Amino acid sequence: MNDIVTIKGLKYGLQLTFDKGASFDDVQANLLDKLQSGDGFFIRGTTVFVPKGYFAEEQNEALRRMFHRHGMLFSTELKRPNLAPPSRDTEKKFAPKAREHAEDVQKMTVINHTVRGGQEVRVNSSVLICGNVNPGAQVIAGGSIDIRGTCRGFVHAGAFGDKTAWVVADRLMPVQIRIADLVARAPDEPESVDKAERAMVKDNMIIFEPVAR
Repeated sequence: MNDIVTIKGLKYGLQLTFDKGASFDDVQANLLDKLQSGDGFFIRGTTVFVPKGYFAEEQNEALRRMFHRHGMLFSTELKRPNLAPPSRDTEKKFAPKAREHAEDVQKMTVINHTVRGGQEVRVNSSVLICGNVNPGAQVIAGGSIDIRGTCRGFVHAGAFGDKTAWVVADRLMPVQIRIADLVARAPDEPESVDKAERAMVKDNMIIFEPVAR
């Protein structure tokens, strides 16, 4: 079964390809074996890419849940994160979406529970989460993200390109954080365990700073 799944390391994640004669059950069993064996490729916070259209949607969902349980992200869209300043083409791409959802971004959605691994919160507005964001969970918002708890998942604020959006949490330790098209990872430990931290864009970079609630 060792050759059922081929892993190719990318600068921005892992790309998986599969033996043509392998069934989905064989692929899933082989991946689970690699995950449980502590395979050096599978590091928490890594994005795992599977070819789009290779599996049925319910099979993709089963893989997504499996990887999320191990603190990883799953995608069928092989796209490299854009860490450079946005180009004119990028600005043109975001601008219509930003205008379309301008009123939504000004609103606030409230989530009164912890977002657990494998769960996703996706809103056009800003979002207030009264609970934790656990490893393997995803929060994607058109506006800002306020977490009244510990954030150890994946968070994306300003998803339509708003670089004035921010992310704040009582303990901000996400596996990956995005604001508009910028990407960063929080320090392993916050500067102060007694203060909340906020991530925001300054000089076209995501910075982290302590804030008072």
